[in-house]
Amino acid sequence: MKPSAVRPVLPAVLALIALSPSAHATNGMNMEAWGAKSGGMGGAAYAFDTGNSATMNNPATLGLKPAEKAEFGLGLTLLMPDVSSSHPMAGKQDSDGTAYWMPSVSYIRRQGDLSYGVAMLAQGGMGTEYGVGSPLFAGGMSAANTPIAMSGEEIRSEVGFGRVMFPLAWNANESFTLAGQIDLAWASMDLQMDMDGQTLAGMMGQGLVSGSLMNALPPNLDYARFDFSDNNAMTGKAKSYGWGYKLGAVWRVNEQIKLGAAYHAKTNMGDMKTNDATMSVNGNPMHGSLKVVDFQWPETYGLGLAYDAGGAWSWAADLKRIIWSDAMDNFHMNFVAFGMDLDVTMPQNWKDQTVLALGVQYKLNPDLALRAGFNHASNPVPSATLNPLFPAIIESHYTMGIGYRLDPARSIAASIAIAPEVSQTSGIGITSKHSQSTLRVNFNQSF
Repeated sequence: MKPSAVRPVLPAVLALIALSPSAHATNGMNMEAWGAKSGGMGGAAYAFDTGNSATMNNPATLGLKPAEKAEFGLGLTLLMPDVSSSHPMAGKQDSDGTAYWMPSVSYIRRQGDLSYGVAMLAQGGMGTEYGVGSPLFAGGMSAANTPIAMSGEEIRSEVGFGRVMFPLAWNANESFTLAGQIDLAWASMDLQMDMDGQTLAGMMGQGLVSGSLMNALPPNLDYARFDFSDNNAMTGKAKSYGWGYKLGAVWRVNEQIKLGAAYHAKTNMGDMKTNDATMSVNGNPMHGSLKVVDFQWPETYGLGLAYDAGGAWSWAADLKRIIWSDAMDNFHMNFVAFGMDLDVTMPQNWKDQTVLALGVQYKLNPDLALRAGFNHASNPVPSATLNPLFPAIIESHYTMGIGYRLDPARSIAASIAIAPEVSQTSGIGITSKHSQSTLRVNFNQSF
């Protein structure tokens, strides 16, 4: 295929790559659920006992656990996205990034009116991989507006985000529980991508690219390649660390009805850094350091309702708001080599997202529960900033789950979430399609 037939289909790639594989591409970056119990009930979790997964849902629900008991938990989530991108002049290509594993481990104890402990989980682990020689990324336009071939090398992204969490819940009385939690967080990223000269020059003209390294760029700018990757399935080359906090409350209105509220603060992360990055210009590499500036997880808050009639059936519903407009307004990257720097800022303009989660549970007997649910969220990604390396455009999830008590001290739970295919076309004519399945398994041992 001639380069002229493959217009640059990645003019906004730098921006959305900075997102965690959350966790990615479910409710934006957020997973739609945490833990197999909530996962089977559409992600609803704010007003009933979801086990140790409360540390990612509403930590106040830890106060609903049996008194004078401790619980050790293990969990594993498998996110399986099915992503493809197409362009009228470059054809269609599927992403090879189809499986991302996210483990968790926790220990929570309720002693008197206090519940406390520690939990660790890999919050996200998604990316896209389009491989070597992808026709979607084969060519573009130079700064002089002539067709050029780009590197033909690997095109991929992978981002991870994790937390170690320390909750404390207080049962103020028989009806009301308050909770606070400190989270220690880490994030990492791999990125291998090309950007054609026309796109880079256009960004310079808008003041989105600056720095002393601009003076070292050749006048005949064909393309630039950004490359930092350790090819490790668990971590990325650029890393950052920081913290956040959560607040929660649960009100037991009566024996049947519980109300919950949770607030997850925006994280306070340092810049994501690596001292081993490469920027190639027209195929000529420069080695240096790179940082992704101010990558944060967004603020989230919501309310929950749980209803238990005292028989086999129980229901739950959550309504929450994710403030993407503050965390994903821009993507900012800084590359330094030879004592000079190149500063790149790309507007994202994500929209805030409202999420509705509905769930139902039916107990066949005291030891066996069946679950089902539905989760819907608006798409936060504007078409103008959509790119094929991170199509976080999933809107709906249909869920099922099962819980089984092996004996008085041990239980297991599993769930599956199916997200039907959605598609969206960017401002430059690339159509991204995305569907996915998510499997969750949890094991709990009480003492």
